[in-house]
Amino acid sequence: SENNMVELVRDIRSSFGYIDGDFQTFALDIGSIEYDAFWNNDGEYDYVLNLSALKHVRSEKDPFTMMRMIDVNIFNTEKTIRQSIEKGVKKYFCVSTDKAANPANMMGASKRIMEMFLMQLSEQISISTARFANVAFSDGSLLYGFNQRIQKHQPLVAPNDIKRYFIIPKESGELCLMSAIFGENRDIFFPRLIQDLHMITFSEIAERYLADLGYEPFLCQSEEEARELIITLPRKGKWPCLFTASDTTGEKEYEEFFTENEILDLERFVNLGIVKNEAIYDHSKIEHFKTRVNQMKSSGNWTKNELVELFFEMIPNFAYVEKGKYLDAKM
Repeated sequence: SENNMVELVRDIRSSFGYIDGDFQTFALDIGSIEYDAFWNNDGEYDYVLNLSALKHVRSEKDPFTMMRMIDVNIFNTEKTIRQSIEKGVKKYFCVSTDKAANPANMMGASKRIMEMFLMQLSEQISISTARFANVAFSDGSLLYGFNQRIQKHQPLVAPNDIKRYFIIPKESGELCLMSAIFGENRDIFFPRLIQDLHMITFSEIAERYLADLGYEPFLCQSEEEARELIITLPRKGKWPCLFTASDTTGEKEYEEFFTENEILDLERFVNLGIVKNEAIYDHSKIEHFKTRVNQMKSSGNWTKNELVELFFEMIPNFAYVEKGKYLDAKM
């Protein structure tokens, strides 16, 4: 976002060790003609890192945001890779997600389809990627939401049946750089998962977070109760919480960074694993996907069911279940 880009500039230029050099930022949409003009008129680059993604499961609640997700996660990636090929870029990196391994939601499936596009284009340029875990307290994350709820004097809400693996922002940056610099063509980097040490539920994190702030969690039975008690409980050293089982579309109970059919390299790095890939892809299937999406766009009208069916064509074992409930309908 424009605001975060401003903060990035302030942060870098204010940091100890800043060195002279050509460092620039531009508030551009990489799917826009303005970006194309920038790319065509600017210099040449050795490395291109595409860190963009529509990453929220809540992005699949309506067909319009879902189409935007397809553009950002798939077609903008393809476009910028082709532009990189034309300009002789040595290495292209983009972000994937843990949810691309055996995907259970449209967001993860979009990144899995993106990986199919990568395999095809990897015959023309060296490409590597990374399947991300949850970045603790990153913008928009549930943990970031905990901070916001405390500041706004609101209850904490979290699922109590979903476990996640967390990395800190510094580790997420290191994961990207390791893949971009040391990744071989078609490599997918991922953080090594030590289940007993790193897997934790969101409700457990909420309880620890409150304890660190000096509050005791008070478990509520409904959203209404939690909203009412936030008026009186904090002054007593307690904070109202609503921890419930997940019942919304697209939620995955646990995280996985690879499938049983993928070839792994677990020897090269201590804390990172690598999925090794050959340039195996179905050209006709990729072209069919592009054609169908373009037909929908040209018509100016498409449904969520049409997009879901197309994703099932691309990923036959897609574990998507429509529950009719979405995160935006809950606190």
